[in-house]
Amino acid sequence: MTYSIFRHSLILVTHTATAATLRDHGIQPSAQRVAVAEYVLHTDEHPSADQVFSRVKRTFPMLSRATVYNTLNLFVEKGILRELVLSEGCVVFDPKTDAHHHFIDEGTGRIHDIPWQAVKVTKIDRLEGFDVSEYQVVIRGRRSAARRG
Repeated sequence: MTYSIFRHSLILVTHTATAATLRDHGIQPSAQRVAVAEYVLHTDEHPSADQVFSRVKRTFPMLSRATVYNTLNLFVEKGILRELVLSEGCVVFDPKTDAHHHFIDEGTGRIHDIPWQAVKVTKIDRLEGFDVSEYQVVIRGRRSAARRG
């Protein structure tokens, strides 16, 4: 099998798995939705809608910005993507929907996932006058040189 045929076969398997994931969440898998999902559900980044649009448009040139925004909102509504506002006016999307925290590297702007158990928050249930439904910790700083890679 040549590399080209192998790569094409691998792409078909990936598209099929992504389409199945969308169907499992009650989403009709159109070509545009699958293209957006291929990127946003498998990235370790926390992209904005504009970043998703730019990235996916490279391989799916007929994609519109409105379709990307509508698709991302649908994915959030169906629970396969989280919408995060980690700073004023900056909305990003996170494919990791389980509980976790975030570290924002002030040097690079990159957002890193921090395991839930790595940060201890206490007395949430004792916040008088507040009914907390969910929380996360956003840590800002610079990633140490020993941990880069």
